[in-house]
Amino acid sequence: MEPIRSSRTLQGMRDEPDSGDWAKALVGDGEAFGRVFDRHRHRVLRHCMRLVPADADAADTVAIVFLEAWRNRATVRLVDGSMLPWLLVTATNVARNLTRAAHRYRAALDRLPPPEPVPDHAATDEEGDAVRALRQLGRNDQQIITLSVLEGYSEREIATALGIPPGTVKSRLSRARARLAARLGDRTTTTNSVDWDGARP
Repeated sequence: MEPIRSSRTLQGMRDEPDSGDWAKALVGDGEAFGRVFDRHRHRVLRHCMRLVPADADAADTVAIVFLEAWRNRATVRLVDGSMLPWLLVTATNVARNLTRAAHRYRAALDRLPPPEPVPDHAATDEEGDAVRALRQLGRNDQQIITLSVLEGYSEREIATALGIPPGTVKSRLSRARARLAARLGDRTTTTNSVDWDGARP
């Protein structure tokens, strides 16, 4: 998977504003919404693949994210004309909900009589330490790490996307980085030096 570079990310965001299409979507224009979907679905999918264990689950997560965007289009926040920050925050929330549901499902299965043993091919997939650590963080930490470190948004843009005061972003990011470093087992680790794309080729 191609590494994420903040300069490319921010330039792409500014080159393709969503505001015009989103204004049309607000009055029910499905084609305008489709253009927003085409513009951002790959980036949202890549983010979902960091948070859920299977590619199929990631695709389902993307579908739910854009369904939520359509259902809640009157309350979506755009950051400098881009819908992407809102989509990434929503993807984090949806992925966490799906993961919790999967845990409950597996717990229910564990209470049943054990089946015949079969090889678990998923267990052989190699994931980067950073991806595993990110999944173990709380929702707020995942959101702030995603927007700041992985996607390169400014503190002002993050504050707009999350609906929090700008002064809160820096302290929340500092705590999230510390918790991520602790998960990685090295408190000197910096999030900017981590390989985030080790989960899948």
